Amino acid sequence: MYKYDTYDQQLVDTRVEEFRDQVRRRLEGHITEDQFKPLRLMNGLYLQLHAYMLRVAVPYGTLNSAQMRMLGHIADKYDRGYGHFTTRQNIQYNWIKLEQAPDILADLASVEMHAIQTSGNCIRNTTSDQYAGAAADEVVDPRPYAELIRQWSTFHPEFSFLPRKFKMAVIASDTDRAAMRLHDIGIKIVRNDASDLGAAFYVGGGMGRTPMIAPCINPFVPLDRFITYAEACLRVYNRHGRRDNKYKARIKILVHELGKEEYTRQVEAEFAHLLTQGVEPPLAELERIKAQFTEPPFEVGISDEVDRSDPDFALWLETNCLAHRQPGYVAVTISLKPVGGIPGDASADQMRLMADLARDYSFDELRVTHAQNVVLPHVKKADLYALWQALDAAGLGTANLDRIGDIIACPGLDYCSLANARSIPVAQKISERLSPRSDEIGELKLKISGCINACGHHHAGHIGILGVDRKGVENYQLLLGGNEGADTSLGTITGPGFDEDGIVDAVDRATGVYLANKQGAERFLDTYRRIGMAPFKEAIYG
Repeated sequence: MYKYDTYDQQLVDTRVEEFRDQVRRRLEGHITEDQFKPLRLMNGLYLQLHAYMLRVAVPYGTLNSAQMRMLGHIADKYDRGYGHFTTRQNIQYNWIKLEQAPDILADLASVEMHAIQTSGNCIRNTTSDQYAGAAADEVVDPRPYAELIRQWSTFHPEFSFLPRKFKMAVIASDTDRAAMRLHDIGIKIVRNDASDLGAAFYVGGGMGRTPMIAPCINPFVPLDRFITYAEACLRVYNRHGRRDNKYKARIKILVHELGKEEYTRQVEAEFAHLLTQGVEPPLAELERIKAQFTEPPFEVGISDEVDRSDPDFALWLETNCLAHRQPGYVAVTISLKPVGGIPGDASADQMRLMADLARDYSFDELRVTHAQNVVLPHVKKADLYALWQALDAAGLGTANLDRIGDIIACPGLDYCSLANARSIPVAQKISERLSPRSDEIGELKLKISGCINACGHHHAGHIGILGVDRKGVENYQLLLGGNEGADTSLGTITGPGFDEDGIVDAVDRATGVYLANKQGAERFLDTYRRIGMAPFKEAIYG
């Protein structure tokens, strides 16, 4: 994984001291909250319902054991003993005291971490495939390209005050595990017929109030020019994006209103202009970064066999482990979704345990997933049973990856000042009700948002739930048919909303329709697409 050089470390250290002075001036009353707000947001500090919330960047989801251990330390020392892993592969702390925020940033800087650009109208944390470097189906490890984007976009003077927040994702396989087409810019690294590597650009995706799937505007940009192409995309957006209406300020609205063809024409013209200016980072810089993503020292010729005699272990092995490109190894997903638990939450002790397990079993590397779990990407099959026993004893061994209990949920009205409804209790009730039928139901991705901003990605759930305010009462809309993979689709609202208990009943009925109608090995999504909405509506609304 990437290691800071002197420049990187100086950059984050300088930002810590700068923010320390800003906090001091705010506490002493020398600047107002309105003056302080843009300063704290650029350092990932939000003012939520009950306290400040700090969002820490985990670039493309990759961190080492020392960094995970530091996250546990911060949870204990500055929060209430836990943290919340998010759908942008970051972590949030919900009970932060303003006067301690600079000390947290200093602790993060000591292990090459920060909270820079985790908020504000700038390029946010670039996400990627949580199995990057391990998946057998990738054409190349996408993380060096995500790292180059991080370095290019950090403190970029032209893109620090965009019309609205900006999110990018980079993948390198046909299996989209990062919801790439639901980003402002999604980049898929591909090979052309000549086996040259390039970047396919998808621009104008997003969820929120107006969900849209990004169209492909260029199927192949040479990789030595992909940063320049990204800059062209952003320049056109920065030039024309709406600043008079925050609900129409995202790039998806611009691409929609200009049309894909006109937006692409302007990007190509800007791209041609930028090439004459020589703005692309030197190829040597990309090679420097790539050299830090060398593969671990895998053992060769080791056994591929695993003893499956323990049925609970065998179920976890089948559900939470992904085939690795290296024989004798797998990528392990640690579920942060115990039955009835809060999706994405991990205690300080659990973080320290995950750090120890990464050190002992996964070449000192972990990944945060956009589905709010954690991955150990390189685990020897011979170590799997010991690893599972340690996870299971700590409440981290639930076998539910991509099942009904593996729910994505935002913090909702329990924490967030933007939310209209609570997400956490709904997730807990659904998990408790339906997890016992998880094996019968099979793959089913359920996602819950507490407001229209869609931090829980409800539009992309096979079953999605959106919490809204109906005359002061929490009301939950049910959506069916969304998907975030290569065949990305947006969910459709079934009809009138429900109260908290009613939405749990509605999800139960929807799964019943699936089980009654599925054919063969069909997933919930497959059955829904085949039979349509009508049978589900009839069962849900009677």
